[in-house]
Amino acid sequence: MTRFLIGRLLGLVAVLFVTSVVVFGTIHLAPGDPVTFLLHGRPATPETVAALRAEHHLDDPLVVQYVTWLGGVLGGDLGRSAQYHQDVTALLGSRLPGTALLVGYAALLVAVLGVGAGILAALRPGFLDKTVLIGTGVATATPSFVTAIALVSLFSVQLGWFPGPGGGAAEGLGPRLHQLTLPAFALALTFAGLLARVTRSAMLDELGREHVEVARARGVAGRAVVRRHVLRNALGPVVTVGGTMLAGLLISTAIVETAFDVPGLGSLLVQSVTSQDFAVVQAVTLLSVAAFVVVNLAVDLLAPLIDPRLSPGEGSS
Repeated sequence: MTRFLIGRLLGLVAVLFVTSVVVFGTIHLAPGDPVTFLLHGRPATPETVAALRAEHHLDDPLVVQYVTWLGGVLGGDLGRSAQYHQDVTALLGSRLPGTALLVGYAALLVAVLGVGAGILAALRPGFLDKTVLIGTGVATATPSFVTAIALVSLFSVQLGWFPGPGGGAAEGLGPRLHQLTLPAFALALTFAGLLARVTRSAMLDELGREHVEVARARGVAGRAVVRRHVLRNALGPVVTVGGTMLAGLLISTAIVETAFDVPGLGSLLVQSVTSQDFAVVQAVTLLSVAAFVVVNLAVDLLAPLIDPRLSPGEGSS
């Protein structure tokens, strides 16, 4: 286990290093003068241009620029946003709670709806099973921005049950959760459909195993068989896929936060790409990749605890 953990941590460092090189290189090798992007079309004197080039080390070789930037990142300095005129670290800190709450809310919906629908479909073959399969098929095939439009049209515009896009963040946990309900459902439905199908498949696989038939033949109650022998063994692949989906939820927030005007990391990334705010784009990309790798590591560590038949490393493979 120790060797595995050390190996995965080294892998995390390697992935982040490669990601930083790719992101930094892609942005700095893009066509155009970076000073033009920093000025956003505003006129500037030669002295101002020279000062900007010196401040951002643009006259240094690309390798030197990367090393300087990486040293700042390792020291907690992610640079300064050209669009918001503040430190990127502080900017991310102000946006992270909103995204974390949205992703947590959506993850809860994915777990409840996905696992619940999957178990129901596996235990009730026939009409109910087919209904769940059709519903999950529609959910997985519908893009989140289409779901967002439909939810706003029905529950915000027509019924008035939930607030629509805009209006700023509500004060207090209860009003904030109420405000994030539609974005959370829009973010969760596709992943819930996928998890429901995985849960159904895992449950059906366990229901057909020999030890389940033996338990039934011995007169063990149906609920006890499902709880002790079926659901417990089916949780392995469910947790594995669910953990990967958690990282996918974070990445997918860009679409949903933009659609609902939620002030989070996803909408910040979209705005920064549009305005060519490179420091913010680099920081959000690195943070997203780090979260994805850390979640996969957590899944690999948890999988053997849930299903002893798995060894460390089989969780996300």
